[in-house]
Amino acid sequence: MASTADFRNGMVLDIDGVLWAITYFQHVKPGKGGAFVRTKLKNVLSGAVVEKTFRAGEKVTDVRLERRPVNYSYTDGDLYYFMDQQTFEMIPLAGDIIGEDQLKYLKENIACEGLTHDEKVIAVELPQFVELAITETDPGVRGDTAQGGTKPATLETGAIIQVPLFLEIGDVVKVDRTEDKYLTRVTT
Repeated sequence: MASTADFRNGMVLDIDGVLWAITYFQHVKPGKGGAFVRTKLKNVLSGAVVEKTFRAGEKVTDVRLERRPVNYSYTDGDLYYFMDQQTFEMIPLAGDIIGEDQLKYLKENIACEGLTHDEKVIAVELPQFVELAITETDPGVRGDTAQGGTKPATLETGAIIQVPLFLEIGDVVKVDRTEDKYLTRVTT
């Protein structure tokens, strides 16, 4: 058990059997009435965000999620299978649990982190930076712009990002998947 004084960003709470991660919290002490804590909570499984207010000093059940290395193996229908690197068992997860923002960068054999609760993987986090090949882009012509211009490029996973004009089909790029942003070209 923890109290509202222990709140920190990233802390996971069990509220009515549902796991919620704290994304924002603020202690408020109004001039009249008791103090309270205003929070934004994100559902660990569905990604839904809600706002909830707790009385100061209120007890809550905190949950410790452990991180475990997993590798993405394959897709079968709407299930995505990850192999646990410690037990070598296959873990099926639905696409809505993984999240659309991560699915567009999911590539076979990519190393991820599985979030475990009660020895069961309940969610997966991809690395922040991924290296993917460009499969489709328009040819860029030097001299078209006074400053460094960009063009859309489709990556091998289907994600579309803006890349510099000099990049071509087949080039491998490093992408910050949290911001959908090109970082650099990877030399092979």
